[in-house]
Amino acid sequence: MVRQGRNHPCIILWSIGNEEIHRGTETGARIAETMKRKVYELDGTRPVTEAFNGKFGEGASRVLDVMGCNYYLDAIDPYHAAHPDMPMIGTETGSTVMTRGEYTRDDKQGFVPAYDRDFPKWATTAETWWRFYDSRPFLSGGFVWTGFDYRGEPTPFERWPENVSNFGQMDLCGFPKDNYHYYRAWWSGEPVLHLFPHWNWAGREGQPVSVWVHSNCDAVELVLNGRSLGRQTVVKNTHLEWQVAYAPGRIEAHGYRDGKRVMHAVRDTTGAPARIGLTSDRRHLAPGDVAVVRVAILDAKRREVPTAANRVTFALSGDAKLLGVGNGDPRSLEPDHATSRSAFNGLCMALVQAGEQGGPIRLEAHGEGLAPAMLALIGQGGD
Repeated sequence: MVRQGRNHPCIILWSIGNEEIHRGTETGARIAETMKRKVYELDGTRPVTEAFNGKFGEGASRVLDVMGCNYYLDAIDPYHAAHPDMPMIGTETGSTVMTRGEYTRDDKQGFVPAYDRDFPKWATTAETWWRFYDSRPFLSGGFVWTGFDYRGEPTPFERWPENVSNFGQMDLCGFPKDNYHYYRAWWSGEPVLHLFPHWNWAGREGQPVSVWVHSNCDAVELVLNGRSLGRQTVVKNTHLEWQVAYAPGRIEAHGYRDGKRVMHAVRDTTGAPARIGLTSDRRHLAPGDVAVVRVAILDAKRREVPTAANRVTFALSGDAKLLGVGNGDPRSLEPDHATSRSAFNGLCMALVQAGEQGGPIRLEAHGEGLAPAMLALIGQGGD
């Protein structure tokens, strides 16, 4: 591993273990000493760390160049007080669980809400860990568990048919969850104004809906059907929240900086599913390149329907193949290698790989009761 990666400038640390059972013992210290010596023989330019879930300061801790911390926020300050010159990093943080597009906990269905609220006993919300780390200069940052959902560890529902982790900032297809925008707001440096949840709540008229905004503006005003629900000041590393009596129509967020409106976000109550929309991360494909095709269920006004579950069937022509399909549903048992997929909360995905010959590629998408869609791609061919 060290030989393979030592010339890559993106590597800043070598880790010799993660949550190892011997980490807090003298046996663990001897193992760590041997591994560190071997790492240095291969590459003496990077420091060595190990990811500890508890037992900070014990066993192998004294061998490390950088202390790696998995969770256990309440143990970090005492360790730093005892070892003030030891560099520290969050080797695993977060583990917040959420299901894309779901906003109430449903234990029967196996959904956790996409608000930043739910986490297993060892973990925290995104806001909790990030505020903690950002306020302590001696912590160099943290690696979030995880970027994407993944197969297995279907926390908190460890049962069939749940089969996906729920930990991701993005779902299994890479569709962003709402926490993705929390991290963007406070880490990316880009202007962010993210309003959620969706505004399709038929049957809940007059009932309160928790409306959140992730933003790094100075202030945000919320407006429902043209009526202001008030302006709130943004506090660094936090979210904004309103309790809003649901009424169909349009809910809007206006972001202000230096007293001027600079950003605008909208959630409309949509109509029924009427058509399919296809977009791709790329249109020109070299041989072997893969186009990631986002498939959205739209209403008659071409607005995405956030609750749609229509099944979409794909037909591909040209020198290309359909590698797979997905929808990010953590309970889905539909095959990934197939020519059709049900949408989950309005979205599904198709992966198209270009062949060697090049030429026009057409991906068609059909669904019962939906106007079809076609996406044109260009294969650029080999030499």
